[in-house]
This record gives sequence, C-alpha cells and structure tokens, in this order.
Amino acid sequence: MSDSGAQITRLLHAWQEGDPDALNQVVELVYPELRKIAHGHLSRERPGHILQTTALINESYLRMARLRRMSWNDRAHFCAMSARAMRRVLVDFRRANPNVPQAELSPKIASVAGTTTDALVVDQALTKLAGIDARKAQIAEMKFFGDLTAEQIANVLSVSVQTVNRDWSLARAWLLREMSGLEDKSAAAPHED
Repeated sequence: MSDSGAQITRLLHAWQEGDPDALNQVVELVYPELRKIAHGHLSRERPGHILQTTALINESYLRMARLRRMSWNDRAHFCAMSARAMRRVLVDFRRANPNVPQAELSPKIASVAGTTTDALVVDQALTKLAGIDARKAQIAEMKFFGDLTAEQIANVLSVSVQTVNRDWSLARAWLLREMSGLEDKSAAAPHED
C-alpha cells in the first residue's frame, strides 16, 4: 500500500472512531478521484443538468458524513461508497424531478442495458439484484458508477479477482435480461402530461 493509501486508511479509521476532521482530510486526498467519479455520473446526464460536478460531490459528502456505523477498509472502499452516494443523489433528483429528460447512459452501461437509457431503470434493476445477490449488485455498481477495476473491487469486498470477474459476468447477464423487462414495463405504463 502506498504512503498515501496508508494515510487514507488511517484517516478512515480515525473518522470511524469519531474524529470529524478525518473525513475532511480524506476528501482532500481523494478529491481528484471524486471529481472523476462525479464527472462520470454527470456525463451520462443531459447537458445543462442542474447539478454540477462540485455540487454532486458536496451532496454525496453530506450523505457520507452522516454514516456513523461504517467499517472503512481503504481508499477504494471510500471511492466505491462515494460512487454509491452519488448514484443515490442523482436517482433522488430524478425521482423528485420527473419532467427532466431522462439520462443517457455511458457506453459501458449501455452495453449491458441494451437499449435502456433511463437511469431509474438501471437503479431499479440494481436494487432488485441486491435483493437476490448483494455482492453481484455491489460489483455492478462499482463497475458502472465507480469505474473501479476488478482488483480494486476485490480489495473492497475482500474476495479474489476471479470471484469479481465471475460475479460480474453473471451480474451483467442478469441485468441485461432484467433491464429489458423493466424497460418494456416502463414503455407500456401510461405517461402523465
């Protein structure tokens, strides 16, 4: 583990033990990665989205700061949880603003989602997968929204890279099938004007 990685791990443990300033220090150290994650999320949204990169990071920071009973592993784990918080911010925004045009998905998600372009459909499918197999859902979320590598995901989940790759393959196939069904249901539902 690099010196920076060890420092982040120490700070995460200090935050877990009640040091409120430790979170601020972690965010400073991983801010470039958080910007990359937030930019990735927002690049799938329509141009002119109300939330900008910094606002998305700030909103996710506020959600992360409320986590009191979290057992932190390292930098990758923090980034994965930040990606999850950003996903939740955007999904909550989408639900609160149903008249906003739906988001375009990145090519990575679109390759799994087929023709699905609605972020809410992806969220529904991931939520359903989490009820069936939480680890596969976590892997898909970290791949889609955190842009983490198989090695980073394996580290976060304390499993082998082979397990991550196998679970990702199964999750991808399940999500493709599930999202095509959810999209069909969404298209058949009456739309309010």
